Amino acid sequence: MSLAAETRRAVDRRPFLRTALRAGVVNYTAAARMLAVDGETDAIATALRRYADELPAYETDSRDVRVRMESGIGPLEDASDDADALVRVGGQALGPVGGDLTAIVAAGDVDAAALAAVLARLTAEGLSPTAAGVAGDALVVVVERLEGANALRAVEDALERVAARSG
Repeated sequence: MSLAAETRRAVDRRPFLRTALRAGVVNYTAAARMLAVDGETDAIATALRRYADELPAYETDSRDVRVRMESGIGPLEDASDDADALVRVGGQALGPVGGDLTAIVAAGDVDAAALAAVLARLTAEGLSPTAAGVAGDALVVVVERLEGANALRAVEDALERVAARSG
């Protein structure tokens, strides 16, 4: 495998670095030192520059969504009752039962990219969701009750800057 191919492969295994290359915010020498690629740092940095030139530019879109917060979320006793479930992961369903969690629900133009942007933003804010999912035109993130207001702001902000759909 050529140095350029090995460098591309190493970048593609690190989505954050690929995104940074697309956005043009990478120190190529520092990134070359970080990658586990056999070769001279300058040669790897050159391969990174060339790969960045080939990648589509990083662009974002604002999503048309309505975001709301719902408190009192917790595990549903009867997991077979889909009517009340806001989110279901495996055999666990969460919904309005007077629990100590809060759901942030975004309805509208949502997809996996929107969920990824939301989760990245929540992580940057130091918030750790209990559950999250997206299906159809709904995105749900469940957090601890006291994190609800901060999570709501983070979700709204993230949905203003979701990676643009390609193609």
